[in-house]
Amino acid sequence: VSEGVNEGLNHNFALILLDVMLPQMDGFEVLKALRVHKMTPGIMLTAKGDDFDRIFGLELGADDYIPKPYNHRELLARVKANTRRLDH
Repeated sequence: VSEGVNEGLNHNFALILLDVMLPQMDGFEVLKALRVHKMTPGIMLTAKGDDFDRIFGLELGADDYIPKPYNHRELLARVKANTRRLDH
C-alpha cells in the first residue's frame, strides 16, 4: 500500500479509486496521506457503506463515495463527472 501512496504522490493521475479495506494501511489513511500534497480527484469504492464511513471519507477529502455492490454504469458516470472538471 505504501508503494501505492508513493505512486500517487510521484505521478499525475486523472483520478484515484480507493477501497477502504486495504492491507497494512486502510483507504482512509491512503487518502489522508495523498491529500497532504495532491488534490487528484479520489473516489472511495468500498463495502464499508454505512453513514459514518461515507461521511468520514468525504470529510477526509474524497470527492465521491460509492458503496459496494455498485452499478458499473453509475461508477463510470461518477468517474466521468469527477474528471470532467479537470478539462475546465
